[in-house]
Amino acid sequence: MKTLKFKTTLKCNGCVSSVKPGLDALLGTGKWEVDLTSPDRTLKAEVESDEMKEKIIRALENAGHKVLE
Repeated sequence: MKTLKFKTTLKCNGCVSSVKPGLDALLGTGKWEVDLTSPDRTLKAEVESDEMKEKIIRALENAGHKVLE
């Protein structure tokens, strides 16, 4: 198990709620979290492999948000 971290455009709990269905379906409940107190609005996800990275980015984009570099 490894942790992937993403800087995101998520700004509030409403934003987190909008990505929750996609991320829960992809990763499972409790396998990800967003730190809204961080200036980078960091999304942390527990994954089995780096192959999940693109799927997580796609899930965020499908909900109208972005991963920042």
